[in-house]
Amino acid sequence: MEKRRFGRTGLQVSVLGFGAAQMGYEQASPETVDRLLGITLDSGINVIDTAESYGESEAMIGRAIAHRRSEYNLFTKCGHTSWDPDFLRRSIDQSLKRLRTDYVDLINLHSPSIEVLGQGDVVEVLQDAKAAGKTRWIGCSADGVEAAYVVDCGLFDVIQTSLNVADQEAIDLTLPKATEADMGVIVKRPIANAVWLRSDRNEISPYSQPYWDRLQELNYEFLRTGGTAEHLRRMLQFTFNQKGVHVTLVGTKNPDELLADIAAAVEVSPSPLEETQAIRDRWLEVASPSWTGRG
Repeated sequence: MEKRRFGRTGLQVSVLGFGAAQMGYEQASPETVDRLLGITLDSGINVIDTAESYGESEAMIGRAIAHRRSEYNLFTKCGHTSWDPDFLRRSIDQSLKRLRTDYVDLINLHSPSIEVLGQGDVVEVLQDAKAAGKTRWIGCSADGVEAAYVVDCGLFDVIQTSLNVADQEAIDLTLPKATEADMGVIVKRPIANAVWLRSDRNEISPYSQPYWDRLQELNYEFLRTGGTAEHLRRMLQFTFNQKGVHVTLVGTKNPDELLADIAAAVEVSPSPLEETQAIRDRWLEVASPSWTGRG
């Protein structure tokens, strides 16, 4: 598995990371969690991303692989449901307890509004956690104007943002400045929530339907030919090849799907290719100004 320097953190992160949201939300069994996280670490993936709001995800991770803590970089998030500073402090301590660790490598604010980002006391909670050794680095999960603020303000080490063939705003909005600032960049939703696997829009959650709608208009040639494995490879290749991207997160509670994601990632060429540029050109030709990043 390819490793990349994670901006100024200096961490060496696998280009593919495991996102533990679905595992938690869909209440994967202990046996499934053991297999998922075992496959993750044994494949060379060394990033696991979770959040206090992802159901029992943190507790699942702690139970299954706390004994292998030295093998992975552990990222979590706080906020989302409340931005009260006291709540955030308690949330961080509870996350560490559930994860069965004394520290995480990264704490992200979880999709705050621009107004929340302007509250100095919210960012101070993360800065205090870093000073106390509870996290090594601090960041923020954000899209759109919030993502631009995160990059511009200079307070964060890392940004987590959406980027895929149906969501390319970040390529111009945040990646160039993040690269200049030497920030770590995490990409969420690199395979567009896998909406292209569904032929009926109504089979998709309302949240993901905009991606399905965009792909109908983009009508990428590569999605009209080949099979699922090739589609996965091309989608991951597009994201991997964007300058400034360090790690992309895939999530599932199905071990076979995870193995397919890993196989596709291993097949990706590390250098920019003509087919990657073709996807970008099609977006620039078709995309509406309203197609902003999906938070």
